[in-house]
Amino acid sequence: MGDPMFDQGLIDAYVAAGWWGTETLGDVVARHAASRPDAPAYIVVDDDPPRVLTWARYHECSSQLAAVFAQAGLEPGDRLGVVLPDGATVHAVLVAAEKAGLVAVGIGARAGRAELRHLLVRTGATALVTHEDLLGQPAGDLVASLHGDGLPGLRHVVVPDVLDFPDSAVLVDGSPVEPPGAAAAAGLLSGRALGPDELFMINSTSGTTGLPKCVLHTENRWFYFHQLAAEAGALTSDDVFFGAVPAPFGFGLWTAHFSPGVLGSPTVLAAKFDVERTLRAVVAHRVSMLACVSTQFIMMLNSPLFDQLDLSSLRVMFTGGEAVPFARAAAFEDRTGAKVLQFYGSNETGVLSGTRLTDSRERRFGTAGRVIEAMQVRVYDDRGVQMTGTPLVGVPACKGPATCVGYLDDDDANAQLFTDDGWMLMGDVVEIDGDGYLRVIGRTSDIIIRGGKNISAPALEAEIAEHPDVDLVAAVSMPDETFGERVCVYLCTKGGVALTLADITTFLAARGVGREQFPERLIQLDALPRSSGGKVAKGELRADIRHRLAAE
Repeated sequence: MGDPMFDQGLIDAYVAAGWWGTETLGDVVARHAASRPDAPAYIVVDDDPPRVLTWARYHECSSQLAAVFAQAGLEPGDRLGVVLPDGATVHAVLVAAEKAGLVAVGIGARAGRAELRHLLVRTGATALVTHEDLLGQPAGDLVASLHGDGLPGLRHVVVPDVLDFPDSAVLVDGSPVEPPGAAAAAGLLSGRALGPDELFMINSTSGTTGLPKCVLHTENRWFYFHQLAAEAGALTSDDVFFGAVPAPFGFGLWTAHFSPGVLGSPTVLAAKFDVERTLRAVVAHRVSMLACVSTQFIMMLNSPLFDQLDLSSLRVMFTGGEAVPFARAAAFEDRTGAKVLQFYGSNETGVLSGTRLTDSRERRFGTAGRVIEAMQVRVYDDRGVQMTGTPLVGVPACKGPATCVGYLDDDDANAQLFTDDGWMLMGDVVEIDGDGYLRVIGRTSDIIIRGGKNISAPALEAEIAEHPDVDLVAAVSMPDETFGERVCVYLCTKGGVALTLADITTFLAARGVGREQFPERLIQLDALPRSSGGKVAKGELRADIRHRLAAE
């Protein structure tokens, strides 16, 4: 329908290599609907008993919703904001957008109002899809406020839980609409569907400054990622997935949208991660492939239920988003029998390296796996010169079938993301040994990773600096056994006014900052330490919070 996001010669080469294909996920779902109509695609465990979306209903509902979008006047190429909790509905809406020729703007269900507005404005979204409630208030009220805040023409589509559709109505700008019949829907959607090399999604990524940047995705990059995952974990249609990472983000896209979609495997989902519900769902549904960030599996290990339940159905766990702690990963393996695997990459790069079932425990926990040949991984020194020899130590970059297109309309950010000759850079310092195994040894970007969630320290500092009593502020990571890192804020105030953590979080909430960005400790000083260049000496602050924690 639209122009491909990559050069046609590159597309042809990737297809010829077998890395990319010519089908979309909608095509794959339609095929499963024909061959296994009554088999479960999604099992939603928020309710008791759990509710099931079959492959036939997945295909039917996504087609009906696509027709509703078209009937409502959304044009091919329009940007469609999607803010939905994890569950079957968000996946049906993403496929519906694809069928209607719309570009989904994937926004985390817990994004703050400021982030929501930024992403809708930045992407030029013409409509927003939500449930009836959003961010703890009626979604219609929030959209009305957005109309007066720079988004006057934003359409609002309220979708029910897909498991209640079409018995529960879809609302378009507050009015219920009747989904068209099959023949009318086919007519409305004729010629509109996206192709696998076209822009199908824009999602966000945390930067080191400002609000999130917008990442451009094609479907084929995630089909390729699926190939890597299936090979690394020997995944088949017999596997039962549990996706604990939200779908709008890269990890959640491949583990709950693309990989089970390609395989025709059932995926167990819940709107919010809950340790007890997750563990019981693993048992009840004989989950064999668990996808979660390290914080989540550590929380499972810490649960009294972990040793009380039979978790032997688990065969493999893919984790990531943060460092994988050796001892905890080993305990998970010893107590379940499941192998712990990970990929190293980002929302932008997709993947540079990964571990496999055949790797030793030392390799799987002590490294981020072997570099992937097709991704043409390079390492640069601090002058931007490509390094040779072994081991390689420096900033990694890649160019291959798993990368995104780049950032939306952001020349400055793209200039930092790409080298002059088109290799995509990571924000880490790594070491690659003579056998090709990659180990992360540091981060160049000022990002705090709390439970797999990237939190930009400069962006948070900029928000807190707006407080009328704050003079200077610095946000740093503090180590945490469960979450890996938490956010600690150091500040000094004007005139020595005393501020509490509650004062700061209340202020951030009023500014529309999402709760996941909130600091969890506040330390007020008379002055912040400075480096010789006059900058705040964050190294001293990180050392200080570690000393304080050790003393406590």
